[in-house]
Amino acid sequence: MSNFYEERATMIAAGDLQEFVPFGRDHCKHHPNALNLQLRQLQPASELWSSDGAAGLVGSLQEVTIHEKQKESWQLRKGVSEIGEEVDYDEELYMAGNMVIWSKGSKSQALAVYKAFTVDSPVQQALWCDFIISQDKSDKDYSSDEVERCICILQSSCINMHSIEGKDYIASLPFQVANVWPTKYGLLFERSSSSCEVPPGPPREPLPTLFSMLHPLDEITPLVCKSGSLFGSSRVQYVVDHAMKIVFLHTDPSIVMTYDTVQGLHSVWALRRVKTEEGNVVLKFSEQGGTPQNVATSSSLTAHLRSLSKGDSPVASPFQNYSSIHSQSRSTSSPSLHSRSPSISNMAALSRAHSPALGVYSFSGVQRFNLSSHNQSPKRHSFSHSPSSNSNGSFLAPETEPIVPELCIDHLWTETITRLRKKNSQASKVFITSDLCGQKFLCYLVESELQLRCVKFQESNDKTQLIFGSVTNIQAKDAAPVEKIDTMLVLESSGNLVLYTGVVRVGKVFIPGLPAPSLTMSNTMPRPSTPLDGVTTANPLSKLLGSLDEVLVSPVPELRDSSKLHDSLYTEDCTFQQLGTYIHSIRDPVRNRVTLELSNGSMVRITIPEIATSELVQTCLQAIKFILPKEIAVQMLVKWYSVHSAPGGPSDHSEWNLFVTCLMNMMGYNTDRLAWTRNFDFEGSLSPVIAPKKARPSETGSDDDWEYLLNSDYHQNVESHLLNRSLCLSPLEVSQMKDEDFSQNLSLDSSTLLFTHIPAIFFVLHLVYEELKLNTLMGEGVRSLVELLVQLARDLKLEPYIDHYYRDYPTLVRTTGQVCAIDQGQTGSMQYPPFFTPEPPSVYQWVSSCLKGEGVPPYPYLPGICERGRLVVLSIALYILGDESSLSDESSQYLSRISIAPPKPQAEQEESRFSFRHSASVSSLGERLVVWMTNVGFTLRDLETLPFGIALPIRDAIYHCREQPASDWPEAVCLLIGRQDLSKQACEGNLPKGKSVLSSDVPSGTETEEEDDGMNDMNQEVMSLIWSEDLRVQDVRRLLQSAHPVRVNVVQYPELSDHEFIEEKENRLLQLCQRTMALPVGRGMFTLFSYHPVPTEPLPIPKLNLTGRAPPRNTTVDLNSGNIDVPPNMTSWASFHNGVAAGLKIAPASQIDSAWIVYNKPKHAELANEYAGFLMALGLNGHLTKLATLNIHDYLTKGHEMTSIGLLLGVAAAKLGTMDMSVTRLLSIHIPALLPPTSTELDVPHNVQVAAVVGIGLVYQGTAHRHTAEVLLAEIGRPPGPEMEYCTDRESYSLAAGLALGMVCLGHGSNLIGMSDLNVPEQLYQYMVGGHRRFQAGMHREKHKSPSYQIKEGDTINVDVTCPGATLALAMIYLKTNNRPIADWLRAPDTMYLLDFVKPEFLLLRTLARCLILWDDILPNSKWVDSNVPQIIRENSISLSEIELPCSEDLNLETLSQAHVYIIAGACLSLGFRFAGSENLSAFNCLHKFAKDFMTYLSAPNASVTGPYNLETCLSVVLLSLAMVMAGSGNLKVLQLCRFLHMKTGGEMNYGFHLAHHMALGLLFLGGGRYSLSTSNSSIAALLCALYPHFPAHSTDNRALSGMSKPKKN
Repeated sequence: MSNFYEERATMIAAGDLQEFVPFGRDHCKHHPNALNLQLRQLQPASELWSSDGAAGLVGSLQEVTIHEKQKESWQLRKGVSEIGEEVDYDEELYMAGNMVIWSKGSKSQALAVYKAFTVDSPVQQALWCDFIISQDKSDKDYSSDEVERCICILQSSCINMHSIEGKDYIASLPFQVANVWPTKYGLLFERSSSSCEVPPGPPREPLPTLFSMLHPLDEITPLVCKSGSLFGSSRVQYVVDHAMKIVFLHTDPSIVMTYDTVQGLHSVWALRRVKTEEGNVVLKFSEQGGTPQNVATSSSLTAHLRSLSKGDSPVASPFQNYSSIHSQSRSTSSPSLHSRSPSISNMAALSRAHSPALGVYSFSGVQRFNLSSHNQSPKRHSFSHSPSSNSNGSFLAPETEPIVPELCIDHLWTETITRLRKKNSQASKVFITSDLCGQKFLCYLVESELQLRCVKFQESNDKTQLIFGSVTNIQAKDAAPVEKIDTMLVLESSGNLVLYTGVVRVGKVFIPGLPAPSLTMSNTMPRPSTPLDGVTTANPLSKLLGSLDEVLVSPVPELRDSSKLHDSLYTEDCTFQQLGTYIHSIRDPVRNRVTLELSNGSMVRITIPEIATSELVQTCLQAIKFILPKEIAVQMLVKWYSVHSAPGGPSDHSEWNLFVTCLMNMMGYNTDRLAWTRNFDFEGSLSPVIAPKKARPSETGSDDDWEYLLNSDYHQNVESHLLNRSLCLSPLEVSQMKDEDFSQNLSLDSSTLLFTHIPAIFFVLHLVYEELKLNTLMGEGVRSLVELLVQLARDLKLEPYIDHYYRDYPTLVRTTGQVCAIDQGQTGSMQYPPFFTPEPPSVYQWVSSCLKGEGVPPYPYLPGICERGRLVVLSIALYILGDESSLSDESSQYLSRISIAPPKPQAEQEESRFSFRHSASVSSLGERLVVWMTNVGFTLRDLETLPFGIALPIRDAIYHCREQPASDWPEAVCLLIGRQDLSKQACEGNLPKGKSVLSSDVPSGTETEEEDDGMNDMNQEVMSLIWSEDLRVQDVRRLLQSAHPVRVNVVQYPELSDHEFIEEKENRLLQLCQRTMALPVGRGMFTLFSYHPVPTEPLPIPKLNLTGRAPPRNTTVDLNSGNIDVPPNMTSWASFHNGVAAGLKIAPASQIDSAWIVYNKPKHAELANEYAGFLMALGLNGHLTKLATLNIHDYLTKGHEMTSIGLLLGVAAAKLGTMDMSVTRLLSIHIPALLPPTSTELDVPHNVQVAAVVGIGLVYQGTAHRHTAEVLLAEIGRPPGPEMEYCTDRESYSLAAGLALGMVCLGHGSNLIGMSDLNVPEQLYQYMVGGHRRFQAGMHREKHKSPSYQIKEGDTINVDVTCPGATLALAMIYLKTNNRPIADWLRAPDTMYLLDFVKPEFLLLRTLARCLILWDDILPNSKWVDSNVPQIIRENSISLSEIELPCSEDLNLETLSQAHVYIIAGACLSLGFRFAGSENLSAFNCLHKFAKDFMTYLSAPNASVTGPYNLETCLSVVLLSLAMVMAGSGNLKVLQLCRFLHMKTGGEMNYGFHLAHHMALGLLFLGGGRYSLSTSNSSIAALLCALYPHFPAHSTDNRALSGMSKPKKN
């Protein structure tokens, strides 16, 4: 039995045994095929599922399956993924009856139906085929061409092709097809030689047997063959030999294997496209040789193939109408025969561009090929020998074009003739396999001789042809390739399953768990007991296999003596008892899975284990395989594989230990006696029976446990730690004694397989070690590898290497260790390869020398294995050394290829793979590096796993490329440099313009209305890139459009009269109009700088539509009907803002001149307000400087109030901070305080004065101009009077003066030079808190002598008027100065008494001002926000959610709660300023929380204490702050808040709140997402003016500066 144990040792355990049933078989039963459908049409639905067996659907199914069982077949292939990622699952194509079912696996499940097809007649064959869609037919490299992946279904008369994209083609077949084969170029048809066909007589040329079709819309063309003749000249001819049958066809390499039934020989041919000259030779054959044998002329063949009478249907047999056709097309006497013969040859020119439907019948081939089987008529015979025989070329010329052949086969190899050859030795199965070292074999199974013949072949050096070598015969009953691990499975005649690599035997395959005797089998998995002979290929052997001597099964050695059947050892180890279940055949190999067909008809699918699962072992094996001679490499791999895949093989983590042991044994080590390998644990390899026994612990423990701890890696690491020496801990000398026993006499066995190659193996493993150091994820692997390398380095006495490892891993590498002596005599037999260097190559050292600029030797590199090392070396050479030639093929200066003279083509192929294709737009080194790296396949993920220092130059290059990318880089490059937006843009850019995600598809009727919502000029491409996932931009457009009537939804209650109902509707419309009028401000921000005007066209200003539509009848509701009171001038400011919004669309870079500005002046007086806004916007854009002084004068003299306001603000904004004299004069005229005391009093409207004051602030911004500051300081507290003047809207004037003063002294703080006598801060403080009015100094004393006739103020300051302006002036003067004393002035009062003196809304301004001064103290969290609230308020303010109120007499709860919310709102607003445009996440979260809080307060039961108006104000302020922080980001959460508040109308929601909400929306999408806010001093001043937190109550409320200014962009 020794033989038995030896066999057991090299046994390979197959994993993952599953019963296999073709998926399609099950699906077929439920598929509504043609038979069922007919039944359905005949019966009413109620009877369909009747229990009547024969009539019901179920019954019909039973009938169908009985007929179809014999005809089922299927094939499997590796899954093809759409995207090109690596997938590992099966696809199955199953055919039975009229159905074809294509099922696919996926990562999550085994198989699911992908497509199912039902055709009209029984399916003869179904296959996958890829058609090339290319324009030129030359035999170039087709890698670049598009491929159309199809399924082809062959029926008796036609072939259907269905592409994955969903195109369907049908081509009728002009002859009976025996077989279809998919090729690299298209389909190959084998014509069936029907038995009725008579062998042609001498005059008749034989017809071709092989045809090709390159695309579903192309013609079917005959195949030509080129075979060398005896005299060396090759001749080209059609393939006409009926004896030649195709047995195999492969796409890469593109070869065909045929079998000659007469000679009984197999031949191999190369399949390629026809060269033009070969095609011409075939077509012109007749002109050269006139003998009847070669009359395969263009015309006669074409005539054969094309002539057919009209009456023949494409499906009919080609012979039924023979006589008429024959007489018609062959008689020379009938000159008009072409008029009657409906040849369709003109249609042959139909190109692929035409639709598939056109092509269906145009090639219906029966009309092309008449394959008649009768002898040629005698007339024809005489004709071809007549003197005019050359006319037969031109005889059919006008009508028929010749059919040009497309594909050609070249003869490559024919097997040698043996005498004992049987007639029927046709190969039943052919496949190509490669061995573990990459040598390829063509294997074919000759079943009649139970032989598998393997022919070795390889490519020639110039890659043009294949060279075939020797033939090896292996005894086999069946075989299949295992492609994933380069091996093949062979079923021996004894029933054993054996694994071979190439022709080297690896070992038997042990299949655990194949069901035992067939009795239990039939119980566990009931299957139909009919044998599936008919299903497999027609198998003449299946009948012979019943005899007992072949019933032996896999894990058993051959037993010739049947008396041993009951031998105990045998039965114990045998998986299936001898009751007739044996492996009958192998089929459907995919990757490393195959199906075994058992003799009882069932099938099981098994998985052959991989060579190695861990990346480390795979890499080491690759490297060793690369360096060893092929024969030794195969032996080494076979040995490793049989150890690794033995039954009960290792688990993942012990695979490395197993590998080391195996490798060192092969080198001659005795691993059992080597200390560090002796302790290896192979937990996985313990047999499951022994493991539990061994693992049971003893109760008490033993000394071995202590020993185990001391020997553990952890203990050794701690012992060798540097701390140990400093703490003087003495090492525990326990296990050392044992080691020394061993270390006496260790030596290497020099007779082993790898002994002579130890230096070479050591060196490549060192290179693998350097390679793995470049991957931060492989740290564990590097440490494992070091131990092996150190041992080898010690034994080879390579001190520099040991030192190198010690420096890398001081704790792992001990200074002393066991050395295995190598006899001096043996050292000579070790081969030190030429590339071995005494100094260890180190990639870090190489890079470091490079950076220092020292000369460096080329770095050794293993092609295909050390790719990272190569990449790093070349990228450093290119980027740091600046050597542009480093990427060319001549990179030998930096890299030395290690090779044992590999075949040259491989080397070339490696180089070409990395050769750099010069792209037109690549200029700098960084760009070259990045483009080259993506060509090599380097990704961001690889970059992240490179060590940081090594990756730095690459990251630097990426950083530079990111800033200035080229427009034509492919997507991979854009991904690498982190500019996915560009690749996305490239994809988007290819779309037609209207197809952008954002453009709403409006039906044509509404397009005219769509035109003028003022947002059509937005850059859709940019916005669709920024927000590609959803339609938020469309939502914003919907919210901000004001050109369409609003919906007025009012329910008419029964008690309402019609008149009241109309009034109700108009009142509702009035509320909605408050919102509509607020929209332009937001729209102006949204469309900021999005339009470049055309000089010949006026700027389109969208309409402000204040009408409504009332459902359900869509009647118009209008405010001008006179039913309700509408405030006068309600729309004047709204129109003004509408004009500003339109003007802000103009981009700063636009070409605008004075004439265009004047040209825009409207003809109608009612549009004057919009024009005024337009002028202001031009100023904000900086365009108003171009307006001529004459025109300015002209506008101002008209005396239109709005125009003056817009013009003054615009001119001032355009001259921001310039102290321009002419503009100062212009503004001074409108400010009485700046005029000389004796000047004429001009009647300037109040609002124009306000605008002029703000204008002065803008022109003198940041200049600290003394005179201006003095005047403005006085103007803040200007008393009412004289007489009737200056009585209304004083608040706005005072505020304007305060803001202007703040702008003039912006950020100067206490450094106001030359103004100390003005006491600016003290004066402002007084304005803020009140007190006695100081005596007015200066020129205007006499003006104020006569008191006001309307307002009696006395001599105290009216704080309600002056406080806001003074507070903001202080804030702007001390902006960001962190001046504590001033800030403390602004602290909220902390006693109830003082609180009563301050209006709660002023606390908002004070808090805001204080925070802006203490700029650096602002923190983005709610704790900081709450810290601004004084203690008294914090303790006593009611929490807004409580119901009962705390009672206290001294405290005014209303005051406290109002003060609380306003202080919080002020702090939030300051947060918004501090983090404006930063998208700071913590600031966003904090503000969002407060916004949510205010929303809940509003609906709380005691909101009335605080007052809904105050809460709405605070909510609006917080929302504005949120929008400032997230400006331009389009954040969804903020958008949701804005959208919610947009829908709230009526109640407390007045014009000002709508204004705030839509300003927030505009800020959020500032400039369509292309702009954000800045926090420069100037920007904060502008934002303060624009977002002044006291909102106008209605659209004519001028006490607040309603939207006078716009935020600047950053």
